[in-house]
Amino acid sequence: MSPSRCLIAALAVLVAATAAVPVWAQGLAPKILRYAFEIAETGFDPAQISDTYSRTITPHIFEALYAYDYLARPVKIRPLTAAALPEVSADHRVWTIRLRPGIFFAVDPAFKGRKRELVAEDYVYSLKRVADPANKSAAGWALLEEQGMLGLAELRRQALRDKQPFDYAQPIEGLRALDRYTLQIRVREPRPRLLYLLAQSDLFGAVAREVIEAYPGAAMEHPVGTGPFVLKDWRRSSLIVLERNPDYRERYFDAEPAADDAEGQAILARLKGRRLPMIDRVQISIIEESQPRYLSFVNGEHELLNRVPPEFVNVALPGGRVAPNLLRQGIRLHRVLGAESAYTFFNLEDPTVGGYAPGQVALRRAISLALDMEREINGVRRGQAVVAQSPLVPHTSGYDPNYKSVNGDFDPARAKALLDLYGYVDQDGDGWRDMPDGKPLVIEVATQPDALSRQYDELWKRNFDAVNIRTRFFSGKWPEQLKQARAGKLQLWMLANSATSPDGLSQLQRLYGPATGAQNYARFQLPAFDRLYERMQLLPDGPEREALFLQAKRLQAVYVPEKTHVHRIINDLSQPWLIGYRRPLFRNEFWHFVDIDPQQQRGAAR
Repeated sequence: MSPSRCLIAALAVLVAATAAVPVWAQGLAPKILRYAFEIAETGFDPAQISDTYSRTITPHIFEALYAYDYLARPVKIRPLTAAALPEVSADHRVWTIRLRPGIFFAVDPAFKGRKRELVAEDYVYSLKRVADPANKSAAGWALLEEQGMLGLAELRRQALRDKQPFDYAQPIEGLRALDRYTLQIRVREPRPRLLYLLAQSDLFGAVAREVIEAYPGAAMEHPVGTGPFVLKDWRRSSLIVLERNPDYRERYFDAEPAADDAEGQAILARLKGRRLPMIDRVQISIIEESQPRYLSFVNGEHELLNRVPPEFVNVALPGGRVAPNLLRQGIRLHRVLGAESAYTFFNLEDPTVGGYAPGQVALRRAISLALDMEREINGVRRGQAVVAQSPLVPHTSGYDPNYKSVNGDFDPARAKALLDLYGYVDQDGDGWRDMPDGKPLVIEVATQPDALSRQYDELWKRNFDAVNIRTRFFSGKWPEQLKQARAGKLQLWMLANSATSPDGLSQLQRLYGPATGAQNYARFQLPAFDRLYERMQLLPDGPEREALFLQAKRLQAVYVPEKTHVHRIINDLSQPWLIGYRRPLFRNEFWHFVDIDPQQQRGAAR
């Protein structure tokens, strides 16, 4: 090789090596992304978590086989740890995936000083962990079970029946490592959209068996994956700190934005070819109250304000535009109609709001009609939402912006007429309606202790008072209310749900009978709905499947197991030194795709 070529090769090696070293190790200021969660995390084990906040952490530590393209709209799935897209049989029952060799887990004492390569058997083990009853995987198992991997549900039932530990060593036909780098999945019935599940790093990222066994009972607090970040510090419900994985493989920024996507093309032009991750540290504070969360961003203490709190929309975004004082600071707005909804479920097993008889359905329908969504949107939400007509959300199959249903109606007169017709009248003269049997009608509303929740509570009380229904509010921290909801102990509760894929069926899972105790907080059990749901699992996307979505939406409107309130408009604000941010539609990971300009960041801090 000529001297000039030797020099070029040496420089290339030096540049690559430098790119892999954190800037703080090079004597430069570290690049730190700081922002806040409004609700505390629960932990970091993909098999056990279900909340959005924990599921924002895990996909930066663990990696699934596939991932969504960061900039593509409509969304596109790309290989992550897989070498290529799956080989799929014509009937969508056999999926064969080949892993990319040379991917390693982050260094951990559990590996006893050796580099631990990711292999196909790790995905077999990780998916089996979701099925293990001991892990109480509510969100993950609800999604995995309905894929119908041959033998997996039977293995779970065997552990439950025999009251024995889950048998990880028992091979099953539906989940096999054919060799070191080849995974094969076999499902009972066609699953045309299985790829979406394989792109969820938050719940289905690979874990190493050695780590789980080295820290028994501590998987929620000791996450070790192959991803771009590692957990550095965790003060529960207060602070989460992650640092770049110093041994993360060579991976470079690339994406496929649409040709007419100006924002996406600009991000690609600026970041293409940069080694990932580009930042050194992520610091997440838990700030439940809106005011300190907003002020932390405005004062330059955070790079990102993930969702402008409704109370500050008129301050930060008057007329839908960035306020002049923020604009002068270079603050940018990122707005999207979210693939999500806010909804209130009714516990169908509750003696007051539950049941399927006409009178019981009439009570839920009357409550739905009594809730003033326009006031909720224009008041508490400051105009940042649109009225929902069904559980299906924007950007997903089954969603039709022109669909109209009684779910979206506000009609207190009709609500009163329904209540009168079915015997929910004031029988003792105290001004409040009673149950048909004469007992007091009391609606128990679960809520949270923060200022924003109190605004919703005031609106709920106004709505219920207008139709003479007595209410009782009881407050609890969000994670605790979630546990109560799963156990069927709440009468009703308003919460939100975000789509994890372009398939609208995921939103209907919360009304699917077998998902009771997991995503189906309403505990809704309707065979006709379940048959529609199961048929939609089999069909490819197309007109026939869309027609079934329409039938499912109509059943929801008839039985009212939930009141879908709104689809939220999401407003994120970013500091000028945060580079490349774009809100993901169906995933929670983005940290490794953004950069920080530390010089501009330091200048703002002076």
